[in-house]
Amino acid sequence: MAPHHHHHRSLLPHSRKAQDEEDVHDDFKGVHISATEHWLARKPRSSFLRLLFIFLFFTFLLIFISRFPLLFLSDLPYREAVSPLPSANFCSLSSALCCDRSAFRTDICFLNGDIRTRSSSSSFLIFSNSSFSEERVRPYTRKWEAPIMSTINELRLNLRPANLSETGPKCDVHHNITAVVFSTGGYTGNVYHEFNDGLIPLYLTSRRFNRRVIFLIVEYHDWWVSKYGDVISVLSDFPPIDFSADSRTHCFPQAIVGLQIHDELAIEANRTAGNETMADFRQVLDEAYRPRIRSILLEQKQEDGEQGKLEQRPKLVVICRNGSRAIENESELAALAEEVGFRVELLRPEQTTELAKIYMALNSSDVMIGVHGAAMTHLLFMRPGSVFIQIVPLGLDWAAETYYGQPAAKAKLRYESYRILARESSLSREYGKDDPVLKDPESVNAKGWEATKKVYLDGQRVRLDMVRFRKRLVRVHRYLVNSIVRDDIEIVQDDQCSETTDFSGMGSSRSILDCLGTIR
Repeated sequence: MAPHHHHHRSLLPHSRKAQDEEDVHDDFKGVHISATEHWLARKPRSSFLRLLFIFLFFTFLLIFISRFPLLFLSDLPYREAVSPLPSANFCSLSSALCCDRSAFRTDICFLNGDIRTRSSSSSFLIFSNSSFSEERVRPYTRKWEAPIMSTINELRLNLRPANLSETGPKCDVHHNITAVVFSTGGYTGNVYHEFNDGLIPLYLTSRRFNRRVIFLIVEYHDWWVSKYGDVISVLSDFPPIDFSADSRTHCFPQAIVGLQIHDELAIEANRTAGNETMADFRQVLDEAYRPRIRSILLEQKQEDGEQGKLEQRPKLVVICRNGSRAIENESELAALAEEVGFRVELLRPEQTTELAKIYMALNSSDVMIGVHGAAMTHLLFMRPGSVFIQIVPLGLDWAAETYYGQPAAKAKLRYESYRILARESSLSREYGKDDPVLKDPESVNAKGWEATKKVYLDGQRVRLDMVRFRKRLVRVHRYLVNSIVRDDIEIVQDDQCSETTDFSGMGSSRSILDCLGTIR
């Protein structure tokens, strides 16, 4: 996939379809002129036919203008239409305030005109040639979960007549670009939710603005901005604003309150303006983490001296856990993988682990192994064509497949699900072999989330059957050796790489580290 091509289409001030229709319209006007001359040159036939022709032409013109008003009204304060978002099909482009509440996961509101923030009352004022009205929205993408949504600050969007604008709050800061408003509350703190509920939806909503967008964050956390600052800087050229803490009145010509979301850790191309996929999101991650990875590699080179010869063995990364769902015989797994022919790295992500280092480790790996849990979100850091082996504890088949198995397939990874047997679970040492906990996990799950969490998520560890797991490793190793021609690998030196080199293309076996002149 060529870098940026999809992004360029999505950043047009109106959709590709709109552009095509504009081109057709221009062609039609040309045909109309020549046809008119032709009619005038000929002997008049029927005045009825002339009138019908003129009527049809102006009817088409009026429909076109009403559908794409921003193409013709040059005096509008901001000309970036919201039409690329699917929700715009629900809202008229001329609406000063319109909320799409039709989606299961999220509500999105579109604001146009004279928009002013009032953080003290958690509100936005929109002055327009409309009557008084109000919408309320909680800008978080788990709309169906009432308990967690109740913790999200509710924003009031107040539409007021334009003639009252002089009585409204005066603008302290004028912006001539769009604001995107969202929350970093809710489940933020769990890496799965940080990507699924936050970063991917933020990409979907804001990427088309080509960084000409400002983020207003509700439930602002300094640590979140610090942790994901590299990604935020790829999506916006401006520092995010702490909506609740900033008492100044910020004025915008356009705002989007709430974020668009598709599915679990997924982007559906047919729902985007430019047919974007998760490969495009990975390109954003590449761009975000490349500078820091370059710095890390230079530091390592200074510490370790010159690099040795190229390592030919496939690289396997084990995501390690402590406590619940930990692999009890982790060291045996590492030794087995080395014996099969892998170069093994044990990675134990913590809250304070720098994301660039995790990205560097997984982007340069051929295989990632881990037990079902939030850390499996890091599958997003792997190159398409790499292998993801998810170890699935008892009772967690549905969650493992839904939250990580299906997203891995959509991300073009080779996904392998290793469902443990009862004897590989620590629960086998606590319950009899005929107990429903071991024999019929679905009956336990049927009791509700709390039962699942207590028994299978929080109360279980894994001890792998190495004879059984070895078969899986051998099969994966054979697949990698047969599918990657390692004898022809070239180390791409630093001066051969573009800052925008795209490593997310389908089937690419080259990692960001190859471009930076290091081994995989």
